[in-house]
Amino acid sequence: MMDAFTRYQKPIIAVEPVPQEKIHDYGIIDAREIDPGIYAIRDIVEKPSPETAPSNLGAIGRYILAPEIFSLIREVKPGATAGALGAAVQKEIEGRGYRPIANLTGHGLDRYVLHRSPTIPNIGIKGGGVLEEGMVFAIEPFATTGCGHVKEKTRMEIYSQLSARPVRAPAGRIILDKIRDRNGLPFSHRWLGDRKLDLALPALVRSGNLHVYPVLSDVAGSLVSQHEHTVIVTSDGCIVTTR
Repeated sequence: MMDAFTRYQKPIIAVEPVPQEKIHDYGIIDAREIDPGIYAIRDIVEKPSPETAPSNLGAIGRYILAPEIFSLIREVKPGATAGALGAAVQKEIEGRGYRPIANLTGHGLDRYVLHRSPTIPNIGIKGGGVLEEGMVFAIEPFATTGCGHVKEKTRMEIYSQLSARPVRAPAGRIILDKIRDRNGLPFSHRWLGDRKLDLALPALVRSGNLHVYPVLSDVAGSLVSQHEHTVIVTSDGCIVTTR
């Protein structure tokens, strides 16, 4: 990936061939091969059916991003406000011809806690939380070709554990055993390794053992991108832990 980034100086997304029966679990690229094993991506289709997939190449969650995408990180320092960071995110996204998603944000982090204060917006607002030395948070620019507002869909993909109440169904007990070591951190149903276990997930949600996160979507036909860096605020700036 680094060789490709050095050669092309463009953001890089790693992909790999996906078996036909698993295509519906991946974002599949529509792309043109420009060199052996190197593709110029025209589109990414999220979890298509095998019949409608533009290829068999699925994104596998490894990226190299051009550093200017996160030029706003230099704004992170004690005394800065979350609203000012949001304005920097908005300027960066709109400067590239896209819209920021107003109802998605970055967020504070703690051990086994993925979402806490402060909230880092993707648009400029007045005020917001004041950054302090020692704060840890994720900056998450969401850019879209759509309207800039996402809505919940009916499809469910991500879950997290809320409790460990006893369950009678064997499949439910297997799921709780598999996710125990995550200490409440979110997981994808794909990670369970057995699609038959998916049938037990709704019951675990109803019993209060699991929380479910609906898929979010902008208007039909639009594309949404998300990037992220985690930072620790220091006395004179910040440390980026995700470089």
